[in-house]
Amino acid sequence: MPGSLEPLDVGVQVPYHFRCPISLELMRDPVTLSTGQTYDRISIESWVATGNTTCPVTRVPLSDFNLIPNHTLRRLIQEWCVANRSFGVERIPTPKQPADPAMVRSLLNQASSESNPLHSRLSALRRLRGLARDSDKNRSVISTHNAREILLSVLFSDSNSPELSHESLAILAMLPLSESECVFVASDSDRVAFLVSLLFHSSIDVRVNSAAVIEIVVAGTRSPESRAEISNAEEIFDGIIGILNYPLAYPRALKVGIKALFALCLVKQYRHKAVTAGAVEALIDRLPDFEKCDAERALATVELLCRIQSGCAAFAAHALTVPLLVKIILKISDRATEYAAGALLSLCSASEQCQPEAVAAGVLTQLLLLVQSDCTERAKRKAQMLLKLLRDSWPDESVGNSGDFACSDVVPF
Repeated sequence: MPGSLEPLDVGVQVPYHFRCPISLELMRDPVTLSTGQTYDRISIESWVATGNTTCPVTRVPLSDFNLIPNHTLRRLIQEWCVANRSFGVERIPTPKQPADPAMVRSLLNQASSESNPLHSRLSALRRLRGLARDSDKNRSVISTHNAREILLSVLFSDSNSPELSHESLAILAMLPLSESECVFVASDSDRVAFLVSLLFHSSIDVRVNSAAVIEIVVAGTRSPESRAEISNAEEIFDGIIGILNYPLAYPRALKVGIKALFALCLVKQYRHKAVTAGAVEALIDRLPDFEKCDAERALATVELLCRIQSGCAAFAAHALTVPLLVKIILKISDRATEYAAGALLSLCSASEQCQPEAVAAGVLTQLLLLVQSDCTERAKRKAQMLLKLLRDSWPDESVGNSGDFACSDVVPF
């Protein structure tokens, strides 16, 4: 049963014909196959996606894979949910139907034809954008109709209006790009420069969409030279960090901004540009605002920047760096702990002033707990190296009590 239905009263019985034959759960989006059997959409789509070509119930080979929404059954299920609301049953929402492939083809043709009026092309792109925003299924349907090639062409066409470019950009920010499509963008400095220019647009949505496409291109480009060319683009770091520093609450800006910054910082020779653009201040100031996955990525970026001299110096000079990194250990996730320990190790190795700061912030207790935890082996190795590095900075009472932790890994220190 779905999570919302688990606490049902034991006296409530879900009618047999409301259950999906595959998952045996209450159907939320019933669809009927060519064999006449009805299943929940997500279950039958998973069945077909794994290579099955027969009806799960009848075992009859499927003549086609069209899924017909069973609106009558879905309404009956909704009525049953409402009737049993007092038992903790929540009404299933009316699902949005997947985009019709024929309609998607028509919209793409309408958007790509330069002979069509501007308002007609914009209308088509806006409808495609709405469909892409609705569901993964819609994005998959759009991607299978040569959409990305068409959208890239519209985005980088010199003859198009800015509105067309911005709408195309918004859709591309939601779609995965193939390696060849990433190379199409990365191999042309004018295309990269155009995307960078959009990082400074007056609309935050345009800026964030441009950063999203840049991240997709960098992550999807295997060539180190091409990745380096993008990271070396004029003002690219300034634009990305400007998004991270956006003054209003905008979670997507933080999420996309840190993904793009991390991808660009994987190119070692241009990390100093991130430092010059203000990455250190942005990362430390924004770190408490990130969600778990984004916090991990932000800490990984901190560790990368701590591996270069200018980055290490900038982080060491920030009063909040060391206390914040110490506090994060064992707080967010194993990955976050590993990156925080790695960053502290780099800082304390490069700057003696960071060592007493770390000890004063309570790093000794954190590290001793870390080496006994279930964290990654890499995190434990970094913790052990940091403990050894800091042993001359330990307060006498801490050294005396360190045996209380019974950690054999720390005994040699």
